[in-house]
Amino acid sequence: MPQVSEREVLVEYTAHPEALFHFAEEIAAAPVPVACLEAAGQASCLQVVAPATQRVTIRTVDAESGLPTPARLHCHGPAGEYLPPLDRHRAPSTAYTADYGTDHVQDGVHGAAYILGETVVDLPLGAVYLEASKGFEMRPLRTTVTVTPATQEITLELERVLHWRERGWVSADTHVHLLSPMTALLQGAGEGVNVVNLLALQFGEFFTNLGDFDGASTLSSARFGSEHMVRVGSENRQHLLGHISLLGYRGNPILPLNSAGPIDDTFGSPLSVLLTEWAQQCRQQGGLVVLPHFPYPRAEYAAVLVSEAADATEMVGLDPYALVDWYRFLNCGYLTPCVGGTDKMGPYVAIGATRTYAFLGAEADFTYEAWMQAVRSARTFVTCGPLLDFAVEGQPMGARLALPASGGTVEVTWQAASAVVPMRRVELIVNGEVRESVAVPPEAAAGHWTVRLEQSAWLALLVRGGHPGQPEQIQAHSSPVMVEVDGSPFMAAADAVTILEQIEGTIAFLDTIATRADAVAYKRMRLLLTTAHRTLHNRLHQAGYYHQHTPVEDHAAHHA
Repeated sequence: MPQVSEREVLVEYTAHPEALFHFAEEIAAAPVPVACLEAAGQASCLQVVAPATQRVTIRTVDAESGLPTPARLHCHGPAGEYLPPLDRHRAPSTAYTADYGTDHVQDGVHGAAYILGETVVDLPLGAVYLEASKGFEMRPLRTTVTVTPATQEITLELERVLHWRERGWVSADTHVHLLSPMTALLQGAGEGVNVVNLLALQFGEFFTNLGDFDGASTLSSARFGSEHMVRVGSENRQHLLGHISLLGYRGNPILPLNSAGPIDDTFGSPLSVLLTEWAQQCRQQGGLVVLPHFPYPRAEYAAVLVSEAADATEMVGLDPYALVDWYRFLNCGYLTPCVGGTDKMGPYVAIGATRTYAFLGAEADFTYEAWMQAVRSARTFVTCGPLLDFAVEGQPMGARLALPASGGTVEVTWQAASAVVPMRRVELIVNGEVRESVAVPPEAAAGHWTVRLEQSAWLALLVRGGHPGQPEQIQAHSSPVMVEVDGSPFMAAADAVTILEQIEGTIAFLDTIATRADAVAYKRMRLLLTTAHRTLHNRLHQAGYYHQHTPVEDHAAHHA
């Protein structure tokens, strides 16, 4: 890998042979003539880096079929100099919203380009370092090639070592911005992502991808095969109540895209619509509702989930705080599957760095509609590398099982594998707590547990891992299986109270801070929030749990 130096810099120059390099006295005692440097290859503190003069065709192919395959390609020379294809940036911009291009920059320094399977690169003679990768099912290839004047072509073979797609799983990124649909298709194919959801959005007076939205089309291309597609939806946003991703809906755009003023909407605009209402309209138009980058911003998310208006909860990375917040709702019986997205807004993020795997079935036709239905069924997992499968009593993620009042035991089976991030540990999560934990080999593992349940519980699988020398992190997490014990409702009182307080905070914002649109809109929105609050509040009391009320939500029955 190229290393970042604190004591050296790469300088590209064009100069007359009689030109001089001038330095501060503590670096060099005298100017260095360009002609002297080029003749000797080294002068004073300067050393020549071999120019890239050998034009070479580089191909990335599937090792099994030998056919070209889209991939992410990185090349660099002995000095760590990035060597891009002829039609790509030599210094890709990493600035926020700055580039619609086909480049990727890891950690601000490691440049790469997405290619369709073949490209042309100018390389220096001598050792050149090449890296090709394609998602989580193919093993990344890193190799060194000695380039000579006879080198005309280099072929890089990518080997598929995991076969989740053949087993009926489809990968997706639920949250991508600021690309053209065709560029999104190329990048998705290069990252092995089957479904890319490209979301139109608004920043004040700045709108993106609305011209690409037609409420009907799913983009694919014969050059990418039938395994990759892009669908344009929208991310509708409010600066405090939250954002909501509306995927795959048909017909006209769901407007307004934003509400309630800066930073998302225009200055002075009123709060005219709730996330819950956007979600309801999306479902009416046949779409899929996702709560993006959960739980931020978090104000109205609680009301949306209690109203059961969301189809999925999105993780950008697998932050423990986000997972714990999701667990609160599962503990109260609100099953929304986990999905993975990147919120990509620039080349500093790769499509599918966090991705969703959804199970369609080995014999099912791969369509966008089938993918949406698979997410709704909750047979999903989120991953930053490892792939998994998980079942309780033979039933997959998203299933609901029943046990008698006496409880019982359930058999849990699982498997996990990784081609890109070494695994370290697999854990069984039961009602938000680690019930079982086992160390695993870095590339593949499988196992089972017998679990005794005395009360209703949800069960999910979690995979931890990390590269050598890096801290262990959560790398994959499944959606849960819900097991209901008769007479034991899903209700965690402490979690329910925090959810109620979150809804109360949303009502307080509507009542006291938000700019009002009109009386009718205000009453409509308040009724929706109050309904969500009372729905959970009544469940809490029916389960026999009483709690301290805030002044605005106190009622006489609580003091009876």
